[in-house]
Amino acid sequence: MWQTLIVTLIVAAALLHFCTKYLPVGARRAIVRGLVRCGLNEAKMSVLFKVAPGCGSGCGSCGSCDTPAPPSADDGGAGKKRVILMQVQR
Repeated sequence: MWQTLIVTLIVAAALLHFCTKYLPVGARRAIVRGLVRCGLNEAKMSVLFKVAPGCGSGCGSCGSCDTPAPPSADDGGAGKKRVILMQVQR
């Protein structure tokens, strides 16, 4: 009996991990939308399934309002891209 319960919990955790990491974004949005309809918190489900919080409500923004600020010059060079030059021998 305990073995069945433990195996069931392990399989459920593996399924949850698969759904949150490897499913396409559209499928994860559909899962979040369905869970929100069942009464769960949209913000928490969006964080768990790694989608923008507005995507479950159908507003259509999907994070387009959250544009990142451009890197400033006083950030210590953290925003600069480094380029590694390679020599091609023929």
